[in-house]
Amino acid sequence: MVVVSGPTDVSKHPEASIPESDLSLADIERERSKPLPAIIYGLLIFAAIIVPYWLGRALAIRRTKSIIVHLTPYAPQGIALVAWAVTVIMFTGLAVSLVESRRWLWRIIFVVALAAEQLIAGVALLKFDFWYSTYVVYGQASNLVNAANLGICAAGLAVAVFAVIFVGLLVLVRKDSPLNVLTRSWAAFIMFFVFELIALALILFGGIL
Repeated sequence: MVVVSGPTDVSKHPEASIPESDLSLADIERERSKPLPAIIYGLLIFAAIIVPYWLGRALAIRRTKSIIVHLTPYAPQGIALVAWAVTVIMFTGLAVSLVESRRWLWRIIFVVALAAEQLIAGVALLKFDFWYSTYVVYGQASNLVNAANLGICAAGLAVAVFAVIFVGLLVLVRKDSPLNVLTRSWAAFIMFFVFELIALALILFGGIL
């Protein structure tokens, strides 16, 4: 044990290295944050939801024959595959942008895919009773746009099933359980794509189209 007698210098700095301030930590973080990019990005998302869907519906009503001519060479399975792929890219971009919040690449991919998905949904008149509305507008060619609607719905339902199962794993599986590996990011993405592929297979080969 060492005994120190006399005064001890606690710091070699005669003056404080950090200037005094009346700002709190919340005020400092607020000054560092940049709300303008977030506001612009939110407006882009809003525009990607509204404008492409409105444009697609306008094309469906005013350019019906032209859309039928362009879709006729393709099989319903191919149309469903394209709509499913665009929707999966949209959800993937959203998920990765939440995980990698500092990278703008996946945010841009999400917005572009969202706009494309909304355009397809607008052309296909996607809503709860789309079977009736597509037949009224497209007549005998309604099976083509219905395929696009089924592709979008399949991808969305797969995301819903995945979300329920993933949240259930987070709540029910203990940390020392071997099943806990399913809650990791790489395992979650694999499980997500497995559900999406199952949904796609049901649409393509389930006799729905």
